[in-house]
Amino acid sequence: MTILRLRAYMKLIQFDRCLAKGDFAALYEKVRSYPLGVRRATPTDVTQRICLAVDIACIWYWKQVFCLQRSAATACLLKRYGIPAQLVIGTQQFPFRAHAWVEVDGHVVNDHPYTPEIYTILDRC
Repeated sequence: MTILRLRAYMKLIQFDRCLAKGDFAALYEKVRSYPLGVRRATPTDVTQRICLAVDIACIWYWKQVFCLQRSAATACLLKRYGIPAQLVIGTQQFPFRAHAWVEVDGHVVNDHPYTPEIYTILDRC
C-alpha cells in the first residue's frame, strides 16, 4: 500500500505541473493515452485501494488538490493496474461550476454516485 500511495503522490505532482503551466491539453493527452496495464486482482478491490491511496496522497500533498488533478491521477493509476477508467469532465450551468471525476464501467468511483446527474458531461478520456 505504501508504494501505491507514493505512486499516487507522484501522479499528483505530475498533473500539478501541467496545471501550473496552464497546459490542460498535456494533462488531457497524458490521461487519454495512458496505457492499460494487466489486471492482477478483482477490479473492485483494486479500485478501492487506488482511490484510498489517492485520497491519502491528497491529504499529505503540500497544497490544495483540485478535482481535475485528483481525478487525472486516479484514472492513470487505475489504468496502470488494468482497470479501464475514464476521466470525466462536466459543467453545471447555474451556478456555473466545472468538475472532474472518474468512472469505471459507467460507475463513479472517486466521487458521489449521483455526480453525473448534477453535471452535463463535456468529455471523457
